[in-house]
Amino acid sequence: MNFSKTFLSACFGIVAIGACAANPQVIAHRGYWKTDGSAQNSIRSLVKADSIGCYGSEFDVWATADGAIVVNHDATINGITIQTSPASIVMPQGLHNGETISTLQKYLDTAKGLKTRIILEMKEHADKAKEEQVVKDIVALIAARGLEDRTEYITFSKEGLFNFIKYAPKGTPVFYLSGDMTPAELKAAGAAGLDYSIGAMRKHPEWFKQAHDLGLKVNVWTVNKEGDMKWCIEKGADFITTNEPELLQSILK
Repeated sequence: MNFSKTFLSACFGIVAIGACAANPQVIAHRGYWKTDGSAQNSIRSLVKADSIGCYGSEFDVWATADGAIVVNHDATINGITIQTSPASIVMPQGLHNGETISTLQKYLDTAKGLKTRIILEMKEHADKAKEEQVVKDIVALIAARGLEDRTEYITFSKEGLFNFIKYAPKGTPVFYLSGDMTPAELKAAGAAGLDYSIGAMRKHPEWFKQAHDLGLKVNVWTVNKEGDMKWCIEKGADFITTNEPELLQSILK
């Protein structure tokens, strides 16, 4: 009888642990671009990330010299520096899949008809006063399209972090990317959590528990190797950002 009770108790304990442990959500890095007809930060990559059921599709934005907000990862496109060039020069530039660089407005208009969450990374701008205005413009564009409940903000800019927390609606998830703030510092700043590289999290695995103890979320990027994915899952990552979303989905299944 004692053995039976012990065995049943152990079984219920295993079930309870399994029920409490949630799989991390999958975020497609720069959209799902490693597929035919797609390219990083293209409209196609956004649509493709949605088509395979990703929790979110991450993308990057810059402001042109005259204030247009465009979707691109690098500070330059085809040799043109976005921050110091007018939209009339930036907008015709082509991506690898034949699309031209997208405005944030066009990108959001497409996102509105999809289900995947919008993981918007504002790149760090040289002019901090301009960067603050970019934050305001981004928040306004999101609001105008009714996408506030589906949007999360991420940035390497510490000033950008504080400005998104200041200008976005209260409760909007805002994450920091640079890896130089502890979970306690992020909590004090009002961030939703940390969004750090796999290298930073390998160096500070204690940050998983510290963040969760503070009620913060943990995202890890850019996790493309199966071993790293499994490590993040074991550590309890809430989100994993990857260039290989279908590989991660297969592991989670």
